[in-house]
Amino acid sequence: MDAIVRAAMQKWPNVPACYGWLGLDRRGDWYLRDANAQAMGAFQSGVPGAKGARLEHDGLRAFIERNYASDARGCWYFQNGPQRVFVELEAAPWIVRVHADFSLYAHDGVAVSAAGFWTDRNGWLYVETPRGLGLVHSQDVVTAVDAIEAMGWLVQDAATTSGIATWGQRFAFVASPAAQPPEGAT
Repeated sequence: MDAIVRAAMQKWPNVPACYGWLGLDRRGDWYLRDANAQAMGAFQSGVPGAKGARLEHDGLRAFIERNYASDARGCWYFQNGPQRVFVELEAAPWIVRVHADFSLYAHDGVAVSAAGFWTDRNGWLYVETPRGLGLVHSQDVVTAVDAIEAMGWLVQDAATTSGIATWGQRFAFVASPAAQPPEGAT
């Protein structure tokens, strides 16, 4: 976490959290969701316009990713100075890129290791990492399959194991903190 963010948290410790205004999609892109986007539906709904506006500024994206964490409930957030901005997740807390040498990197550019691989009912490939569950980026699925075969990794089918509906519990994340904010949240 940035030092300036920690300092702001010390200076203003009681700033209310923000829900529904930021989303992370299945390709690792961040979306700002104004009131109009939120009124169109949930981030995960697939309704045109509900995702909001994609953040294009590299510096802002990097700032969000440096200050991205989760709380004890499994809700992921961006610590924006003294305010926590909870993140709506389209698929998982992390989007994982697979390089040609089979190394794995989270969407923030940090190297991760694989503890397991999973597929869901749509055939999407997920990787369990020490940082949390990550969806393999769609452009990297072929390389990921090559890595799985070369490394002898087992891929489990979520439909026959834990089931996609319980992934949030199994991997300790909440896809929509806005759907279940704590009492008194704004």
